[in-house]
Amino acid sequence: MYALPNMDLWKGRTDSLIDKDEFRIHQIVKDNRTTSVNNTCGIIGFSCEEGVRRNKGRLGSKEAPNEIRKSLSSLSWHGQSADSLVDFGNVICENQKLEAAQAELGSHVEKILSKNLFPVILGGGHETFYGHYLGIRSSVGPNAKIGILNIDAHFDLRSYEDITSSGTMFKQILDNDHQAGYLPIGIQRYGNTKKLFDTATTLGCSWILEEELVDENSEENENKILNFINQHDYIILTLCMDVINASEAPGVSAPSSFGLSGKMVRQLIRKITSHTKTISFDICEVNPSLDCDNRTVKLAANLINEVFMCVERR
Repeated sequence: MYALPNMDLWKGRTDSLIDKDEFRIHQIVKDNRTTSVNNTCGIIGFSCEEGVRRNKGRLGSKEAPNEIRKSLSSLSWHGQSADSLVDFGNVICENQKLEAAQAELGSHVEKILSKNLFPVILGGGHETFYGHYLGIRSSVGPNAKIGILNIDAHFDLRSYEDITSSGTMFKQILDNDHQAGYLPIGIQRYGNTKKLFDTATTLGCSWILEEELVDENSEENENKILNFINQHDYIILTLCMDVINASEAPGVSAPSSFGLSGKMVRQLIRKITSHTKTISFDICEVNPSLDCDNRTVKLAANLINEVFMCVERR
């Protein structure tokens, strides 16, 4: 089901009604039904946790899209244009019909791209990504080489013989799309079984472990990411918030004791979304029901704002 944008979610402190240098994000966002300007980013929510339920995770992520919007609202706007953001509403998964919801999300992502906007998708469980991918593949055609960069503690390469879930998306894609490549960044050694490492190897994937990212200026890691980008026509970036240390991001289905710092993830996002091949972004696994002091939601909002800034500067 599709829900139109609820612009009442976009409200917050107002320092000025006329001086754009004092604007906050709630003063920037436009309703896609009423704007015709050349904006930069199109925001679409995916209110879904069915994939998490199937993967036996903790529920609550379906509430994240609107909570993230609320947290984004009062962040100060540092972009050059006051016409940079458009809200396209939410796709809502009803009656556990995950596959139908993913297909519907894909159609909206394709629509956003057709308007020459950069899609920013607010999940939802990480099953959000499959719908995100469907929209990109439909938009760029069957022959383009799509590179998937996944900042995540987990491979999400589980078998889907019985049922798809928030842990199967990347295997679904790699098994059926030989023009897609996959590089996960931030993998937790003990958060993935040996079989999942073997599956990644069988599928021809490389990866970057969490412990290899201690040095945020590592030339080796930067080169691995850049080489991956250069091998593909388009890059799509997905962020699973469980990659971040639990002290900074407690509100996720599977918190990480040895996760990355928020600053490290910010640096990765800046580098990847600044590249012109990167054409879309999603953020997943924020769970407001498990959050502490809105800590995870606020961090997610700030990371999304980094995406807005990087895309606009391009």
